[in-house]
Amino acid sequence: MSKANHSEQRRLLMLNEPIGKVITKMAFPTIVAFLITSIYSLADTYFVSLWGGDDPAATAAVSVNASLDQLIMMCGSMLAMGANSYIARLLGEGKDRKASQVLSTSFFIAFGLGLLLLVFGSIYMTPMVNLLGATDTCRQYAVDYATYILIAAPFMSASFVMNQCLRSEGSATLSMIGMGFGGILNCILDPIFIFQLDMGVKGASLATAISKLVSFSILIFPYVFKRSLLRLSLRHFRPTWDIIKNVTSVGSSSLFRNGLAVIAAILLNNLADSDPLLAGLGVSNKIMMFPFCIILGFGNGFQPVAGFNWGARRYDRVQESYRFSGKVALIGAGIMALVIALGSDLLIQLFSGTDQEMRKFGMFCIITQCVALPIHAWVAIVNMFCVGLGNAKGALVLSIARQGTCFLPLLYPMSWIFGDYGLCSIQALADVLSLGFAIPLAISMCKKVRQAQQISV
Repeated sequence: MSKANHSEQRRLLMLNEPIGKVITKMAFPTIVAFLITSIYSLADTYFVSLWGGDDPAATAAVSVNASLDQLIMMCGSMLAMGANSYIARLLGEGKDRKASQVLSTSFFIAFGLGLLLLVFGSIYMTPMVNLLGATDTCRQYAVDYATYILIAAPFMSASFVMNQCLRSEGSATLSMIGMGFGGILNCILDPIFIFQLDMGVKGASLATAISKLVSFSILIFPYVFKRSLLRLSLRHFRPTWDIIKNVTSVGSSSLFRNGLAVIAAILLNNLADSDPLLAGLGVSNKIMMFPFCIILGFGNGFQPVAGFNWGARRYDRVQESYRFSGKVALIGAGIMALVIALGSDLLIQLFSGTDQEMRKFGMFCIITQCVALPIHAWVAIVNMFCVGLGNAKGALVLSIARQGTCFLPLLYPMSWIFGDYGLCSIQALADVLSLGFAIPLAISMCKKVRQAQQISV
């Protein structure tokens, strides 16, 4: 299919198809990709917990390194989210060449940031895992796991950009294949490296690193062989003020969100002074990544639809897309929360073995987050609404609310007053409090769309 035909089909899809159908079509492969991607860390945790037996130290080490994953995500997610939003608006305006420049600029900067993390992380490996919250008993396991993950960091960081930009041009299926295949491969390689090759925690790390490299190769394929609407090359690398400003202004919300997530996780890990609590928190958070991935994937399906129609001045479809997404997110999150809460005991037992302390903490953490899940889902839609329409300030406010404004001030008081259970419930409390920021922003954004529609008439 020619580039012109591809572009025209995308415009017809975005501007004429029923909103529910468009968002579902955009969101479904993204949700699948996110779900399979979440299997990376969950598979590592599961197989490592089997390898570690009744000793939670190895499982705790994988939980500690979740913060390293967040650091790598920081290197690429700001550029990825900002580029996604800007590219969607540029394509809506018919500016395909500039959209390719945004993609190329974001890609090479993300790769460079991941390379810096590889260099400095490798030099200061032990201090790094200590900072991330490793205990004396799980420190060496944490070092073993971080070793290969750092090697893949530049490719993981750049993959975030390609993944988001494929979605912004309407190629969500290609994104799903790239991210999804890596997740499946990780599940196959984990037991081989951990048990058959007797590599233990190092085997889980190596399996994940190889899978990430394979995902990178698949994602870059349509760009290298010109199967995509956008073009990725050094010739299109244009770090101009306009591109940097538009990408970072919107993408900064993702940077702050992931940065605060890293800070929150590090502080939480350091307050969790036992391996069972550390492992319970880590496992429960990875289990909850499944509904979070569905919510985030659905939001990523809604965001380019809102952004494209905003750029094309179809304000009626912008409003309709927001209303549809908000309703689906609330209902879907409510159903998922009920199912997961009822099965929380069985889920945590898959990882805890006979360790009753880890099981107790993990169950409590899952149930409290399930209570707040519908709120988290709706706030995520409002956040994507801001990103899609280029409201950098609004997106930033909501991004820093969940694990920043509403989380960090309560961390130490909750720990002092309620002890270990305070640490297990703080994320749910922060999600509820984030409503205070989301409601006025949602009202403001809806007013902005109505005013634009009135002016255009």
